[in-house]
Amino acid sequence: MSLPPGFLDELRSRVSLAGVVGRKVMWDQRKSNQGKGDLWAPCPFHQEKTASFHVDDRKGFYYCFGCHAKGDALSFVQATENVGFMEAVEILAREAGMQMPARDPQAQQKADRRTQLAEVMEQALRHYRMQLRSGAAAEARAYLDRRGLGEAACDRWEIGFAPPGWQGLWEHLRSRGVAEDLILGAGLARPSDRGGTPYDVFRNRILFPIRDARGRAIAFGGRAMDPADSAKYLNSPQTDLFDKGLNLYNHGPAREAAGKGQTLIVAEGYMDVIALVEAGFGAAVAPLGTAITEAQLRLLWRIHPEPVIALDGDKAGIGAARRLIDLALPLLEAGHALRFALMPPGKDPDDVIRSGGAGAMGRLIEAARPMVQLLWERETEGKSFDSPERRAALDRDLRQALSRIKDPSLRRHYGEEINRLRWELFRPARGPARKGEWKGRPAPAAPRSSTRGSALVAAPARFEEDLREAVILATLIAHPALIPEFESELERLECGAAEHAGLLAALVAEAHAAPRAAPAAFRAAIEARVGREPLEKLFALGHVRIAPPIRDPGDAAKAALCLAEELAKLSATRGAEREIEEAMHDLQGLADEGLTWRLGQAAEARNRAGRRQSEDRTDYEIGPNGARISRDEKDAFAELLDRIDYSRGKRRIRGAVDRETSATSGESGGLPDDSR
Repeated sequence: MSLPPGFLDELRSRVSLAGVVGRKVMWDQRKSNQGKGDLWAPCPFHQEKTASFHVDDRKGFYYCFGCHAKGDALSFVQATENVGFMEAVEILAREAGMQMPARDPQAQQKADRRTQLAEVMEQALRHYRMQLRSGAAAEARAYLDRRGLGEAACDRWEIGFAPPGWQGLWEHLRSRGVAEDLILGAGLARPSDRGGTPYDVFRNRILFPIRDARGRAIAFGGRAMDPADSAKYLNSPQTDLFDKGLNLYNHGPAREAAGKGQTLIVAEGYMDVIALVEAGFGAAVAPLGTAITEAQLRLLWRIHPEPVIALDGDKAGIGAARRLIDLALPLLEAGHALRFALMPPGKDPDDVIRSGGAGAMGRLIEAARPMVQLLWERETEGKSFDSPERRAALDRDLRQALSRIKDPSLRRHYGEEINRLRWELFRPARGPARKGEWKGRPAPAAPRSSTRGSALVAAPARFEEDLREAVILATLIAHPALIPEFESELERLECGAAEHAGLLAALVAEAHAAPRAAPAAFRAAIEARVGREPLEKLFALGHVRIAPPIRDPGDAAKAALCLAEELAKLSATRGAEREIEEAMHDLQGLADEGLTWRLGQAAEARNRAGRRQSEDRTDYEIGPNGARISRDEKDAFAELLDRIDYSRGKRRIRGAVDRETSATSGESGGLPDDSR
């Protein structure tokens, strides 16, 4: 309906915003100045302990510095009472003593009918509650008692019972003068297909009344007592009062409990909600016989910024959780999230509470996982990624999922977390070794004093490798379109410098978050992630400035060739290092200084090979650990191994020079006496 000019302005002038808000919050007396209409309180729209919700009573506006909720008295009533605009106007007009303008006749008629239907529902509720105390409900009472719901609990939840008869409720309401069209309109009875008397919708069922956020009875949910019944649970049909996709079971009380700081828990059914509330989890709700809808999800976020979805631990429950991900992704925004608490296999929240008490349920709620983890599990669980094609399919599916997140900042953070999980999946051996382990084996002993001076043990800083890393990173920043092409190589790249590792992680994550970003925008995004200094330092290097991809940023083909060459050379150099490290581990304690000297010679051969700028980058072999090694390095290493003599049960080096050991042993040979 339309309101006359000036009506809303007069309403706002008559209503005190502080008075309206004061019914829902406790003012912070230290920060508030009521004389000036400057009031502060914890926000009623999100969970917090500090007073960040500000009301300017003179101007008639509120604003939360935490969740950024803002508005006037009308919007506050809409949000807290879950009502439409006109209903909020009616509520405030009654408080202000203002007469509402004449409604449109059709709108008035519809509102009057809803009021009549709500009154019929209350009559039906009272009838069903009386029936639960009858002899016909003995089995129902026994069932409820087995589920831990005694008489007091049944009264709190207004649980009733519909006897097996076909017209019990119909005859009861008709005897009290309720019109037939109202009984049918409330969804309490259905017309007969054979032209006879309408029959009750609920028969031989335990009934749970469903109330809206304002506390009006709008529907029933019925649990069948007959195991052979075609539907175990049955809800009221859609009516002018009830739309199952727009309401939640226990909505009003849960909203009040969440406003007092309790976590909002979303369960699957009525009994789960009742069990949770009876165990002390007052902010519990459930959808009404369907999967969570978009409207219900928005309702959940209006109650609490981070609801916990507590679903059954069976295949159906896990499937429902994963389907909810697709619904939630486009609706996500900063401050609105979902967490998932999956029950043990074969159990629902009611089972958990009955077997382990409130403490067991509380631990599951505290351990609830963020939605990004379930998204990752959905895309990877039970799948093999042993081929490039399968990895590419995973990347495609993840990109499609993340592209549905509309908030750019949130999409970037999701991309970073997915990228971290992806690297953990594809690089399981690259994680930090546990104390006392070295690549899954016991750590090698410390080097002996006589070998600490060798080139291998001293491990000098590899300036050349740092420069190669710098060129690779600068090329990727200048040509972000190359990142997907070289992603598998980047996964294996282990940066020696901490700044380089941070840059690599940032650019890969940004490439996932914004796969088609232009170079300038991509560099700006990287700068936002890591700061300006690392980029300035990177591009100030002389070796980077003269690199072809930086000097000629328009030539993507040249950049791709340069990137492939630098990655190949770096891989070859480090492949040799890993081969030598593994040989050192295998020979630890079984060889003497002569072996150390030979390994040093192999390392020197490796360095010489790395300095050959004209080396063909395809001149490689594959080492035992999967790394590429240049043939020069391979030959030097093989020549060393050929000289190891395994006879007489001990390893020794044939022809080892004596200069490494003469200073310490005084002998002319390189091996101890018992090894000659």
